[in-house]
Amino acid sequence: MPHFNFLRCTSCWRGWPLVAASVLLSGCAAVGRLPTLEPGDYQFFRTNDPALAASVEPDRAFYVEQNHDSLTFLSQPASGAARQFSYAVRRGNHVILLDRKFDLDVFTIPFKARPPQGPVPVQLNTNFNAALYFGRRLDFYHVNSKQLLNGHQEPQIRTVGLGYGLFTGLGSTIINPDVTNQQTRVAEYEGFVVHAGGAAIYDARIFNLGLAIGFDQLLGPDGINWIYQRKPWFGVLFGLDLN
Repeated sequence: MPHFNFLRCTSCWRGWPLVAASVLLSGCAAVGRLPTLEPGDYQFFRTNDPALAASVEPDRAFYVEQNHDSLTFLSQPASGAARQFSYAVRRGNHVILLDRKFDLDVFTIPFKARPPQGPVPVQLNTNFNAALYFGRRLDFYHVNSKQLLNGHQEPQIRTVGLGYGLFTGLGSTIINPDVTNQQTRVAEYEGFVVHAGGAAIYDARIFNLGLAIGFDQLLGPDGINWIYQRKPWFGVLFGLDLN
């Protein structure tokens, strides 16, 4: 049955932190690397090279292009002349660049955890749920160098994407007398809900994973008696990047 008592699946919940950690770590290892840095506009975020840190001041926004083992920076000042300089990436040094943009994603919500309401304990709802997400995305590009077996050095680029924003969508939930204060006239059926809320997203480039908090609006005559009407729930978002 898609709607079941949380207390009966405690062992499932105990494994969630390990599963989530495994997914994030495997995402970083498998898909968090790029062959080259795409040319574009970036913000300088951090470096461990004092010479580069001095070179980028006072500008923080640059057009950056990778030329094999070096990065070409073209400043984009609000006023004054633009500056251009090249930085050779050497082993032991790193540069972190930041790309900010808006994000539009389609997500599924594998489950919603609903806090207890009156005599009904914590519930885990695994019915179908979909959401359209719109928010702010931060992509961090960590550029350093690694030494090959032949002694040559090669740039190495790792990336992590994070985001935050709002979502809205459609879903379903099981409706029965227990969740309507014994007011529904039907023994059990699948109700139609509209949901909305906020989420924090981790972007692994192949997939997006997020943590969400939201609320549901049950449509139909039982909405007024539904114990979860516009009450907060917690869940996980999983989806694809439309950008």
